[in-house]
Amino acid sequence: MKLKVGSRMSRLAIRQAELIIEELQTVNPALECELVTMKTTGDRILNKTLDKIGGKGLFMKELEAALQEGKIDLAVHSLKDMPMEETKEYPILAFSEREDPRDVLVLPKGVEKWDVKKPVGCSSLRRKIQLHAMYPELEITSIRGNVLTRLEKLDKGEFGALVLAAAGLKRLGLENRISRYFEVTEILPSAGQGVLAVQGKKSLKSITDGIDHKESRWISVAERSFVRRLNGGCSSPVAAYGEIRNGICTLRGLYYNEETGFFKVGQQSLPKEEMADVQNAVRIGMDLAEKLKNEETEK
Repeated sequence: MKLKVGSRMSRLAIRQAELIIEELQTVNPALECELVTMKTTGDRILNKTLDKIGGKGLFMKELEAALQEGKIDLAVHSLKDMPMEETKEYPILAFSEREDPRDVLVLPKGVEKWDVKKPVGCSSLRRKIQLHAMYPELEITSIRGNVLTRLEKLDKGEFGALVLAAAGLKRLGLENRISRYFEVTEILPSAGQGVLAVQGKKSLKSITDGIDHKESRWISVAERSFVRRLNGGCSSPVAAYGEIRNGICTLRGLYYNEETGFFKVGQQSLPKEEMADVQNAVRIGMDLAEKLKNEETEK
């Protein structure tokens, strides 16, 4: 059997698709895969922030069209770049095992000390708000483009530092550029950060089942349920992160009301055995969202 696997054209997106193809062929040795790349609207429009041009769905628009037209059979996405609502025709068939979910600080090449007087390049309101809470005097400037484009701007002196996802740098073999890791207690990651999602028709689920990481799926569903309950989109600073330690699954969530300025990080926990039911993942996300909204009301 031969499958066409779709990806954005950036080096990181291609590497991520290659990782999925390698896993698919490991569990399905007779499977042939062809990588098909395309530039999305989100890749083409770089002079505006995503919330001004339609949100994260712009990274999926052309890939979903290619699925509908039969040009590709599967599409590989960074889960954090996907809208919270899945399409019924092309659901997420598999969630990869999670790479490092943390955000990191990257300094210009050859620089060892962070010059906090220069602006920090940052791509999301989620990061900006949490960075500002840590460093109130810091100048934070929006930056768009793929990872390598951002690093080029940094190394040319346009910024004093960048805040990026550790997962992307590690997948590109650029872990050596990381100057500092922000723990999830310092900067809560975007829902799904570090996870790859494989999208396609349900009829292909038997092929993708072998690469579907069950714990990653459960946690990702919980994180996305939290964000969805708060109507969090691309421009929203809502964040969520789930992890399993000592038999307990803990979901942390960040709620921020842009109108009132209310800012709160909370958490909810479940015993690991309850992860057998994916509906519990939906429930823990919704419950935590309601809990934080109620705390604002009661304030």
